[in-house]
Formats: sequence, structure tokens, C-alpha cells
Amino acid sequence: MKLRKKFAVLLAITLVRPAGYAQLTDLVLADRFPDSVLSSAEFEADTNYRLVLGRLQRSRGVVVPESSERIRGDVSKLIFEIPREYSGEDVFGYFQSNFYVKGYEKLFECIGRECGSSNYWANDIFRNRVLYGPERNQYFLNVRVPSEGKEPAHISLYVITRGNRRTYSYLEIVEPSGTSGPITTIEDTILIDIEKSGATSLPGITFLSDEQLDESVDLSELAQELLDRPDQTFYLVSHLSAEGELDQLLARSIIRAEAVRSHLIDLGVDESQLVSKGIGPLAPLCAHEQCADRIELVLVRSSN
Repeated sequence: MKLRKKFAVLLAITLVRPAGYAQLTDLVLADRFPDSVLSSAEFEADTNYRLVLGRLQRSRGVVVPESSERIRGDVSKLIFEIPREYSGEDVFGYFQSNFYVKGYEKLFECIGRECGSSNYWANDIFRNRVLYGPERNQYFLNVRVPSEGKEPAHISLYVITRGNRRTYSYLEIVEPSGTSGPITTIEDTILIDIEKSGATSLPGITFLSDEQLDESVDLSELAQELLDRPDQTFYLVSHLSAEGELDQLLARSIIRAEAVRSHLIDLGVDESQLVSKGIGPLAPLCAHEQCADRIELVLVRSSN
């Protein structure tokens, strides 16, 4: 399951997390590298975007590509940290193969010093210093995603292994304006936040039925955080606003909470850490715009 995680390109993350990870809950356009961790994400709507189609160089004090094209669209920017056992070459080969199989059109490709200065890529093109590293360790690929009767999407990939031997894959996905929206994520700070606030909503949890989670739901990262805190206990609280009698909605919400609990237990979380609760439509308000049918994680405070 984890080896085939995908990131959503028709949906875009609207917040930036400079460190840690975020879990993606929707799938489309490009598989991310196996076991890679999303460390940063950004979204820009309806942007004038420069598609780099040649080696970078400095001209009259300004960094410019030898060739480029201007396009307009919604831009998703995603940085993934790669597991230490893989090289930049492994990552680049993975994406090359993946894009080829999907039938994407290669527009430009470069490896190592033929790409130009990594400093130019990191600071002038991508404006993210995390992507700076030795020139010999960089890879770049630009592809066009065919779309019948519609404007094509474009994907720019940059892979870099930094001096500290950390490898990152960076993707900029440009789609026709108006086709992107929020990606649901669970960030690495979720349990840190919960220790401060006492509770947090878990985004991206949807159901095929009250007893069964949607196949797109992936709680593996949350499960790992719970495993890292074996001495803490949490309520899983299900909220449900729908037509029906109160007793019926309370019963259904308990079933939903238990479905989430069972899923986390299947992922290795100790059953003693999680207590299922359902309160139906009795607490419809929260800090988010859409929260009537949410799942919350509530920290059980110690009596000591």
C-alpha cells in the first residue's frame, strides 16, 4: 500500500510545512517515490509560470534558462525527502520510467553540471535553499501531460543530493487554472499540537459506509506517531450531521469512530491507546469551515 502512494495534482496543498511530513489523501498524475516523505508543499493559483527548457546561465546579472516557455495555471510545489538508502540516480530513474509508462512527453532533461549551477536552480528558479547541493548531484526533467481536448498539464522534476547526503525530489505541477484545490494532509505536528490544545481534527477521513473507510484514506503516518507515544491515550470522537433521529445519528457516529479505531489498530496501534466515542450532531462547530462530519482526536489528560 505504502509503496504505491500517489500525490494529488488536481488538488493542491494550500499551506507550507518547512519540516516534517504530511500525509496525502488523494491520488492523481504522478506516483511519488516509494517511502518518500512530504516535507514541504505550496500552492499558487492562476500563476504566470516559466517552463524551463534549457540549461541555466547568468546573463547581465540575471539567471535565465537557455530556452523557456511561459504558461499560465495553478502551480503545486512539493518537496519529498527520500529514504537514505536510495541515490539521486535511483530517484531520477524512477520518475523517468514512471513518466514514460504514462505516456508523458519529455520537453527537457539534464544531469549534473550540464544543468548549470545548483545555486541558480535552488535560489533563483525554485527560491528554496533546501534544494541547493553539489552540481554533480542534480537532475532535472520537464514533461508535458497530454489531455484530449483540454490544456495539457506540465510537471517539472528536480532531484538533488545535498552535501549532508540528504536527497530530495522536488516537483512543480502546473495545471489549467481553476482545476486545483486544497489537498488534505496530516502534518507531523499533529500530536505536538494536541498536547497544547487537547484535541485536533483529523482531515481526509471519508467513509464508503459507516463501517468502512474509503480506500483513499491512509492513516499510516498518524499510526506511527501514536506508536511513538505508547503512554498516551486518546478519544476518537466521531461527529455526524445528517437526516435522522438523534439516537440513530449517535449510534452511527460511534460505528464510524470504531471503524477508524480498528484501522489504526490494524496498523499496529495498541488498542488500549484508543477509545471510540460518537456524539452525532451535538457539536457542529469547529475551527474549520467544513466540520460537521469530522473525526477528532482528543487527548485523555492524566489525573496526576
